[in-house]
Amino acid sequence: MARSTTKTRRRILALAGATALALSACGGGFSEEQATGDDDGGGGGGGGQTLVIGTINPVASFDPINQTDVGGQWANEFVLDSLLDQPEPLNFQPELATSIDTEDSQTYTVHMNPEATWSDGEPVTAEDVAFTLNLVAHPDSLTALGTNIASLEGTDPVTGKLPDGQTEIPGVSVVDEHTLEMRMANPVDPNLVKELIGSRMFILPSHHLADIPPAEFGESEFAQLPDVGSGPYTISNYTDDVSIEFQAREDYYEGTPQVPSIAVRIMPAANLTGDLQAGAIHMNSGGGIGNIPVQDLETVEGLPNVDLRMDESLSVQFIYYNTANLDVEVRRALSHAINRQQIVDQLLRGNGEVIDGPYTSQHPYLDESLELLEYDPDLASQLREESGFDGTLDFLVPTGNQVREQSADIMVQNFEAAGFDVEQTNVDFPTLLSMAREGDYDMLLIGNSFNIEPDVSFMYGTGGSQNYTGYSSERADELLAAGRTEPDPEVRREIYNELQALIQEDLPQLSLYSDHAASAVSTEVGTGGPTPFWRGSLANLPEWSFGQM
Repeated sequence: MARSTTKTRRRILALAGATALALSACGGGFSEEQATGDDDGGGGGGGGQTLVIGTINPVASFDPINQTDVGGQWANEFVLDSLLDQPEPLNFQPELATSIDTEDSQTYTVHMNPEATWSDGEPVTAEDVAFTLNLVAHPDSLTALGTNIASLEGTDPVTGKLPDGQTEIPGVSVVDEHTLEMRMANPVDPNLVKELIGSRMFILPSHHLADIPPAEFGESEFAQLPDVGSGPYTISNYTDDVSIEFQAREDYYEGTPQVPSIAVRIMPAANLTGDLQAGAIHMNSGGGIGNIPVQDLETVEGLPNVDLRMDESLSVQFIYYNTANLDVEVRRALSHAINRQQIVDQLLRGNGEVIDGPYTSQHPYLDESLELLEYDPDLASQLREESGFDGTLDFLVPTGNQVREQSADIMVQNFEAAGFDVEQTNVDFPTLLSMAREGDYDMLLIGNSFNIEPDVSFMYGTGGSQNYTGYSSERADELLAAGRTEPDPEVRREIYNELQALIQEDLPQLSLYSDHAASAVSTEVGTGGPTPFWRGSLANLPEWSFGQM
């Protein structure tokens, strides 16, 4: 999509090979990368009792406490269970825990399922939960889940870590084999606990891992490929960047899964459609790790052996502004210059939405009363002139996501029409993250996928782990702190409504679009596949059915 211009100069620093969805270092959200890798085959076939799923992203890590990609977390859901599952937004169902209860929103009691066992036959107990929480909080462990436990009494309220020399969280106590008590530093919304601790953390087998020093956990065999799990499947074979094969557990506590074996094939996005048509795969993984390409949707929709569905998602594509280089008047001028609806209509073919802020239409905390920032090229030009800005803008664009790269072409045209001089640099995703952390840019494109839990301190809080814009607002920090510690959901909604309005006013970055997720499932599949709330797609995995069972 290169174009010649006297104002735009493109420098290709690197090209992306394989892809990942990089998790926030503190577990608040996911920085998104999408690209394709080479298809070397493997991972089962289209017949017999093996259900074959096509996905795009290779697994960057199986480490359950420090996964840097959604692909790895999704794969681990086959073999590791959490305390609760979330099949729909804020609808929690029992998994390893039969319930998580509270009477005061500060002390929470976890009741474990006494039938749950590990794949080696040992029982899953409250001690396993305490072990997992303490491992994440340990000063020496490397983890992406710190924010998830940062409300627990005794942990750092930002990092979730214990002070040096401490190894056990004061707010966590084992009552008996099947009961755990968790005390928060302050009363919090029960949904925060149920999502971030209940449904977004895999519980680990303490009897199998207790002898591993926390500092070395990431290098352990278990972190490389979990060999003892509590989930409905075990990993029977893994070929790096090619396939993952799963075998059903006959002794699974929720009942033996109906599908005996599942194979995940890692392939280029362009191959998904052909393999669906041929029956070589029976569904795509969906979400950001396995969407059907927009240009193939019409073809897939016409396949007689496949059912196609489009769903709203929690993923958002942003343009980030370096607030140290661009003041708010310039940021406002740039934002009014971008024709976001053209991107949705032209590049996504209408399969997406324009939003402001981090919350999409699927998110219960979206303030629908907030009017969208308008596309107004005349106002953009006026604001640019009033700001006096006359420099050249360094615009970073990550390679690998075709729609995002094409959106950059539209934006460059928009900026130049408003009188801005732009130098675009295409980089691979790791390079972009490195440059973002160093503040070596004026504008950049990046995607995020968010939790239902509305805390976005990692992005907008001063010093947040993904606050690449350098944004620092005393009022934003106050709202973020208040939102984390407010137990009443309705009061929280008011707090986050004000935050959304403040973000729109300060514009440290602009939401460009949220693209809809495309999922295709073979007519051979009776039950199973991506669901409208993609995060809950594997909640009922043991009940999936396929072919003649």
